[in-house]
Amino acid sequence: MIELIMVMVLIGILGAIGASRFFDQSTFENRAYADQAKTILRYAQKLAITQNRYIFVRTDGNSFAVCTTAACGAGSLISAPGGSNSGSSVTRASCLLNNSYNSNWLCEGRPSTVNVTGLGGSSVVFDALGRPYTVNNGTQALLAGVMTITFTSGSNSSQITVWPETGYVQ
Repeated sequence: MIELIMVMVLIGILGAIGASRFFDQSTFENRAYADQAKTILRYAQKLAITQNRYIFVRTDGNSFAVCTTAACGAGSLISAPGGSNSGSSVTRASCLLNNSYNSNWLCEGRPSTVNVTGLGGSSVVFDALGRPYTVNNGTQALLAGVMTITFTSGSNSSQITVWPETGYVQ
């Protein structure tokens, strides 16, 4: 009987720990947004190489968006490979052009529970060779060292590394 009670107590403790992690969505949002940002950066690099031109990834802290110009104006938006972005409420609020949401634009908004650090500029640019540059206040500079972008949400964190010269996104 004592063994049965001990097993039930242990199952209760493990269940309480597991339930608290299961119902905390910030962990999932953090990882999902980090994975979306990594995919956007990789796609932009491949697009720059295949189209033999500069491709800009706007990283304003609230979204990651792909454009053919630094300003991300009309006519410079890159369409999402699947035909549309996620369409989440934060994407609808963050991915605006002239106060209008464009569902075809390769742009993803940052969930409110996720903090992003280490961007190093207002944009990341890939040239025709796939090399990464940073653009800060209109000045474009070849990435001098490893760029590490960190996504944190509570005690959870994820990182993306962009390597200089090769532009490999890891």
